[in-house]
Amino acid sequence: MDEQRRQRRTGSEALVEMSHPSFGRLELKATNLSDGGVFVQLGLSSPLPIGTVVMARIKRHTGIINQQPVAMQVVHHNNGGMGLMFV
Repeated sequence: MDEQRRQRRTGSEALVEMSHPSFGRLELKATNLSDGGVFVQLGLSSPLPIGTVVMARIKRHTGIINQQPVAMQVVHHNNGGMGLMFV
């Protein structure tokens, strides 16, 4: 896969709580975070279709980063996870 990233990414120990009418609420581990989005590991969860928009909150061990959920769009699947972009 060609590198198309515009923002610098950093390793993360965060959880991403996603919600969508089709599945309710789901919490996945984030492995990379940048100003443009986040990459989450799917574990036993199925990937969402590319283009799906979810509402997300990012949580760290120190607390929730964003109290109000923000819109994120699934942009790719790779290595057992999926990339989400802030929209």
